[in-house]
Amino acid sequence: MVENVPKIVVTPPGPKAKEIIEESKKYLATTTRDIPLVISKMENDLIYDVDGNIYIDFAAGIAVANVGHRNKEVVKAIREQLEYYIHSAPHDFFDTLQYKLARKLAEITPGSFQKKVFFGNSGAEANEAAIKIAKIATGRPRLIAFVGSFHGRTHGSLALTASKPIHQKGFFSTIPGVEHAPYAYCYRCPFKLEPENCGTACLSYIEDYMFRHYVPPEEVAAIFVEPMAGEGGYVVPPKSFIQGIRRICDENGILMIVDEVQAGFCRTGKMFAIEHFDVVPDVITVAKSIADGLPLSATIIREDLDFKHSGSHSSTFGGNALALAAALKNIEYLEKNNICQRVQRLGEIVLKRLNEEKERSSIIGDVRGLGLMIGVELVKDKEKKTIAPEFKEKVVMAALKRGLVLLPTGLSGIRIAPPLTIEEDHLIKGLEILIDIIKDLERGRI
Repeated sequence: MVENVPKIVVTPPGPKAKEIIEESKKYLATTTRDIPLVISKMENDLIYDVDGNIYIDFAAGIAVANVGHRNKEVVKAIREQLEYYIHSAPHDFFDTLQYKLARKLAEITPGSFQKKVFFGNSGAEANEAAIKIAKIATGRPRLIAFVGSFHGRTHGSLALTASKPIHQKGFFSTIPGVEHAPYAYCYRCPFKLEPENCGTACLSYIEDYMFRHYVPPEEVAAIFVEPMAGEGGYVVPPKSFIQGIRRICDENGILMIVDEVQAGFCRTGKMFAIEHFDVVPDVITVAKSIADGLPLSATIIREDLDFKHSGSHSSTFGGNALALAAALKNIEYLEKNNICQRVQRLGEIVLKRLNEEKERSSIIGDVRGLGLMIGVELVKDKEKKTIAPEFKEKVVMAALKRGLVLLPTGLSGIRIAPPLTIEEDHLIKGLEILIDIIKDLERGRI
């Protein structure tokens, strides 16, 4: 553990950071690069910037560095693979790494049936593959996803995404035949109901409204769902919601596709978030943390859903050798070090502390999460649950100045998603920094 962190020697962005940011804006296309942090080094749960500041990381590269930044065992596996080859055209040739990782993924994902795996580079690619698989396996043209969902920004996966208007703005039309149903976001129930008396109205919307009026269920190939909403606000749905989706799929010959891109690999305290709901999907898509920072994704499917023809789908770099080697070591590290169990314990500590603060705070509207995938929703009025998008931006920037790296999520929230290997002392320090910032915001000091 590094002592005396976080360490702020110059208020960020410092002079070196400002210079690099200005130059970068001349040459880098506009994305979501809104936080003025210029990174020089990352080590487990710490981020170093170009001006000498050291930050505690509560973002993990958007839930990517689950076993820590530059995990020594993962780095060693990458270096060893460098001695043999980097790129093998993995969708044209065979190699031992591909089948070893595919076999491992088949073993650890829910479902005792035979599985096959398609490797890509990103979560969007994993979901693009899943779209194609669903359509070709069922012969059906339609798809269902949920309001608040995020499944990617490519034109196909973008049709499923419904978390922010900016994702869709200017890109109409995306692929046709995608409909969206309300997600079980109980804090902000779209039907203004309470969990104890709603009767899972979100599911009734699919069956009693969509299926009865304008979406023939026999035309639906798949329902895409995040077992825990990521970009939509780190929302944990009731178990009955996820189980109800499985029932609807079974009754109508629809595939259930679970997007574990952000929630997978122990992030929620189980290897995959869907395990919290006692449900086995037909397809699971994973990416982000699978290779601890190297670009890799996987679409894991029931064997009978495999592409019917060679060449139907492929990828030049999907299954890159360095990424495969990193992924195999990453999973080994998670299992060998009981990281899922560690995450459960640390997550309980964080949730307990935040819920204690919620009772005292006038602006913490909701605290929810599983493991170390935790959301804090900030509001202007707790009774009315008035959203406060400006609050999340203020908290993120104030945190940076105090040595804590955070990312926003959803309409009005902050996400807590540190490396799962974070030093416990650093986790508590970061948590107290966040709570102090929320108190200052509440008192008008920010």
